[in-house]
Amino acid sequence: MLLKPDFNLKSIYEIDLELLKEQGIKAIFFDLDSTIMVSKSAQYTQSTEEFLKKADEYFFIAVITNNKKCEYLEKVKSISDFQIIGNAQKPSTKAMKKLLAKINIAPHEVVIVGDRPLTDILAGKFLGAKTILVGSINANNEGIATRFVRWLERRFILAD
Repeated sequence: MLLKPDFNLKSIYEIDLELLKEQGIKAIFFDLDSTIMVSKSAQYTQSTEEFLKKADEYFFIAVITNNKKCEYLEKVKSISDFQIIGNAQKPSTKAMKKLLAKINIAPHEVVIVGDRPLTDILAGKFLGAKTILVGSINANNEGIATRFVRWLERRFILAD
């Protein structure tokens, strides 16, 4: 049950923002690579920019990523209108707890959105937040090894 997300969606574009609002969610913490941005591209698609802008109307938005490459994160920060926290070491919740204390939002008022059960979803569960597992934003262009690992993770979740 620990790795089973509250919602299992194909992409971020399927997230029902109205439903989250009705459920008392005040913040959305997104993973970065493969969730809202093609991995290591430092660019949002137009569809993603539009989605994030809409989400930002209702929620506090932040990106919590395990990526620790300073130059890359600086590029992402330069094109983002929300907070980017790198080197989060998920499934550790330390970075998320620190941000929640700063913005005065309780864990049950946040949803964690990511493409990896063993980092993003597990971190959300440890935190006590709602979780949304999404498919990779770049699924069609990922290597065979990456696709196999994703398939295995999702098989494990369904068996849970």
